[in-house]
Amino acid sequence: MKKNLFLCLFAALCTMGTFTACSSDDESGVITPAAADVTGNYKGNLDVMVDAANLPTVENQLVSVTKAGESTVSLSISDFSFMGISIGDINLNECQLSGSGDKYTFTGTTKVNAAILTADVDAEGTFEGDKLTINMDIAASLGSVKQTVKVVYTGTKLTGSESSEAKILSFVFDQEVSAANAVVLEQPVVDETAKTIKFAVSADATSTDLSKLMPTIEVSEKATVTPASGAAQDFSNGKTVTYTVTAENGTKVTYTASVYGNVTSYDFENWSYDTSMYPEENQIYMANGWASCNNAVALIKYMGALGGITYTGEYPIRPSDDAFTGEKAVLLESVDTQGGNIFGQKVPKVTAASIFLGSFNAMAAISDPMATTSFGIMYDKQPLKVTGYYKYTPGTEFYNANGELQEGVTDKCAMSAVLYEVSSEDETLNGSNIYTSDKIVAKAVFTSDKSVDTYTPFELNLEYAKAYDSSKKYKFAIIFSASADGASYNAAVGSKLLIDNVSVVNQN
Repeated sequence: MKKNLFLCLFAALCTMGTFTACSSDDESGVITPAAADVTGNYKGNLDVMVDAANLPTVENQLVSVTKAGESTVSLSISDFSFMGISIGDINLNECQLSGSGDKYTFTGTTKVNAAILTADVDAEGTFEGDKLTINMDIAASLGSVKQTVKVVYTGTKLTGSESSEAKILSFVFDQEVSAANAVVLEQPVVDETAKTIKFAVSADATSTDLSKLMPTIEVSEKATVTPASGAAQDFSNGKTVTYTVTAENGTKVTYTASVYGNVTSYDFENWSYDTSMYPEENQIYMANGWASCNNAVALIKYMGALGGITYTGEYPIRPSDDAFTGEKAVLLESVDTQGGNIFGQKVPKVTAASIFLGSFNAMAAISDPMATTSFGIMYDKQPLKVTGYYKYTPGTEFYNANGELQEGVTDKCAMSAVLYEVSSEDETLNGSNIYTSDKIVAKAVFTSDKSVDTYTPFELNLEYAKAYDSSKKYKFAIIFSASADGASYNAAVGSKLLIDNVSVVNQN
C-alpha cells in the first residue's frame, strides 16, 4: 500500500507539473540577483521515506535549474522513475532565491487534489557552492489511508565537460563468476540500435536455473549501470530485465535483456560401429545421433565385385582427433569409389562424404539411389539457426557424374538445415526433394569452395517460407557434405570437411 500511495502521489504531482508557490524562505532577507550563478544541471541521489520507512535510493537523478528571472529559478526533476515505474518530470517554477555569496535558499508549497488523492507538499532547498539540496515534506491521503512522505535530493552541479556516453559495451555470462551461468550456451548479443540484449540457453535449463543468472557488464567510461554488474537476475518464464546506463553527465539509456532461444547441442564425442548390414564389419563408423553415407560405401565394398568394382579404402565419415573442443570432431572425406554399376544402378566415381540427422537405407540404392537418405528427425521446437565450427580443404581432382576429370573445377562443401511438415513419423524427404518439396517450412543453405585451415564458426539462419504452427508435426534435418553436388555424383577425391560443436537455437 505504501508503494501504491507514493506512486499515485508522484503521478499527481507530475500531472500538476508545478508548485503553486515558490518563494524566499525569509522575505526580510537579502535578495540577490544570483540566478545565473546556480543554473545548470545537477546529478545526485533522491532518498524517499514513507512513514519513517526508507525506500530504495534513486541514484543518478538529474535536476535541471534554469533562470526564470534576475533572482528566480525554475527546477525540474527530469525523467523521474521509481521502483521501475516511470513517473515523468516534477517541476518547481519561479523560485525566489534568498541569500548571498555562494549560498542561496528557496521554499515552495503546493496542494495536490487528484481524484481521491490529496496531499500538502512543502519544499525547501539550498544552493551552496556546487551542491543542491531539496527537501520535500508531503502529507498525503488516499481515501482513508494517510501517509507522511519525506523526499530528500542531494546533488552536485555538472561542469558541462562530463561524458554523455551511456552504452553497454559488453554483457556476458561467465561460468567462473557463477556456476548458474553454465546454462547460457549462446552469449548475449547487444543490439545498440534496438537497445536489446538477447541470449540463448540450454534446452534443459529449468525456471530455477534461469532465475539466478549473473551477467558481467561493461559500460562506457565513468558511466554506471543499474541493476549492477554481477547482480543475480531472474530471466525465467519469458521475463525481461531492464538495465539503465547513466552517463557521467546524467544521460540515461535503457536496455532490455531477455532469453530469445533455447539450444540443443550436438557433439561428436561418442562413436560406435554400425553392424546392421554386415555384423562382421567393425569399421563402419557411426556418430551417435547421426546417419551417414558409410553404409553406402560398405555396400560398394561388399558387393562391388558384382560390377567389377574393388574398393578397399577408408569410410568417408570418421572420428577425428582434430577437434575444436573436447576430444573428437567428425571428418567427412569424399572418396574414390572407382565408378561402375551394381545391379544396374550407377556407382559414382567419387562418393561424396555426407552426414545428417535422419536415417540411411543403403539397400534402397538398388532401386532408387535418392531414396537411400531419409532426411530429418521428428522435431517439436521451432529452430531459428544452426551454429558450429568447421574446416575445409577441397580435393584436387574433380570428377563429373560420367567419371570424367574436370580441370579447373573446385569442389565445395555444403551445410544446410531444413524444417518440413509431415503428417506422420513415416513421412520423409530424401535426396530428390529435400530442397524443393512444398512441405518445406524453413531452410538455410551454405556452400563454399574456400580452403579453411583453422576452425571457423558457421551460422545457418533459417528463412521461413511458411508460418510455424506448434500444433503441426515437423521433421528437422541438418546436412553436412564435403562435396556440395555429391548427390548428382559430381565431387572431388579427397575433399575434407571437419565439423564440431553443432548447436540448434530454437525459439524460446
